[in-house]
Amino acid sequence: MATTNGCCATQGGPGYATPLDAFRNGAREKLIYVPCIVADHSRPDYLATVDVDPDSSTYSQVIHRLPMPYVGDELHHSGWNACSSCHGDPSKKRQFLILPSLKSGRVYAVDVGNEREPKLHKVVEGAELGSAAGVGYPHTSHCLGSGDIMISTMGDPAGKAKGNFVLLDSQLNVKGTWADADTAFGYDFWYQPAHNIMVSSEFGTPLEFFKGFNPALASTEYGSKLHVWNWRERTLRQSIELGPDGLIPLETRFLHDPQAPVGFVGCALSSNVIKLAVDPASGNLATDVVVRQPWLEVAGWALPTLPPLITDILISLDDKWLFFSNWLRGDLCMYDISNPAEPRLASRLWLGGVIAAGGAVTVSAEALATLGLSEQPQAPVVQGVKVQGGPQMLQLSLDGKRLYVTNSLLSPWDKQFYPEMVAQGGQMLQVDVDLAGGSMSLNTNFVIDFGKEPDGPVLAHECRYPGGDCSSDIWL
Repeated sequence: MATTNGCCATQGGPGYATPLDAFRNGAREKLIYVPCIVADHSRPDYLATVDVDPDSSTYSQVIHRLPMPYVGDELHHSGWNACSSCHGDPSKKRQFLILPSLKSGRVYAVDVGNEREPKLHKVVEGAELGSAAGVGYPHTSHCLGSGDIMISTMGDPAGKAKGNFVLLDSQLNVKGTWADADTAFGYDFWYQPAHNIMVSSEFGTPLEFFKGFNPALASTEYGSKLHVWNWRERTLRQSIELGPDGLIPLETRFLHDPQAPVGFVGCALSSNVIKLAVDPASGNLATDVVVRQPWLEVAGWALPTLPPLITDILISLDDKWLFFSNWLRGDLCMYDISNPAEPRLASRLWLGGVIAAGGAVTVSAEALATLGLSEQPQAPVVQGVKVQGGPQMLQLSLDGKRLYVTNSLLSPWDKQFYPEMVAQGGQMLQVDVDLAGGSMSLNTNFVIDFGKEPDGPVLAHECRYPGGDCSSDIWL
């Protein structure tokens, strides 16, 4: 049995003893925290608390909003002060949601002791990250078994490309950088201590990607490498140039089993999924494209071909299913990874995208046939709400049966590719997952329409549960 913060009722710290313990015995999610971004910076971004308990009188509603004290933050990804990496330490508690602000550089700590009404606990100013560590543009936050919090950074304080990681202690004081060496670009990371490895990925130059995406700059202002680190020594062991197969490698996930030497990275622009395999003898990483998605020939688009644009991936806690979103093309994919070397497409669900029927982009019958379509897919309408944009951030329930999907990538990119979503607001959907049959279906009883927020439309990004989830908890 689990307590409200995801700790086992027996002795132990936060989270669960193993990924399979969470998968089999984890409590069903009842609340989700969602960062809401105000695209025009006319008011602060905020953290929305969403009720996802079907037995609740406020099911499928935003029940609380916590505004940040400043404007222009661009809240993005989030993590925890403690997770299953601290499970063996009963002195640790999952109490603070860590909210890095991609544009301002601030890091917020939100106290979720009262899960339904979170409150702001502390603000670490972006200037402090700059002065103490020489970094800016914080992105991915992971808690460490030591109690420290590690956040990847994507630039220097001036917005030039620079990859590193800043460390905060348990009191949220800046300790400095995790690594002595910088990489050309930064973005995401995942650590697997049993193999003494951490892998980080690359996005681009903050000064450029905050202007929107310019394909002409793809070869100079965006990354195509993975970086392999010695976890214990904090040294760079290997940098892997992925080339055309791995342009803009984003979300990096290892299998949840801490002994597993296998992971995956979704490469946004190339739109391929690359398998990562650790060599137990050398500690080096081998890469192999295991899901290859061709660009689609289209008309009415800025280019003659359209990249699917993988923007998020995650793995179920039993390590059997890989999910990823194609934000531009508009489909959500579910792959069987029982054999990680040969993932098998099990299900595809269309949730909007630029090729949705009625838009400016048209696709030939031959190109549609490669996707198993006879006509361009319709953008879903749920409870009278037309879904905007395409599927983007994903979060899976602990038992793997419910997948929550939001549709904002980054406000400048949203403005560029989906201006109607910026004007009308984003959505959050729930997808039901049949693990036995390997299929997905849209839950037509659930939608959060962030276009109907009290003070106007907002964009919704990454989701977190109070008790931990598939993309924030790491097991040691």
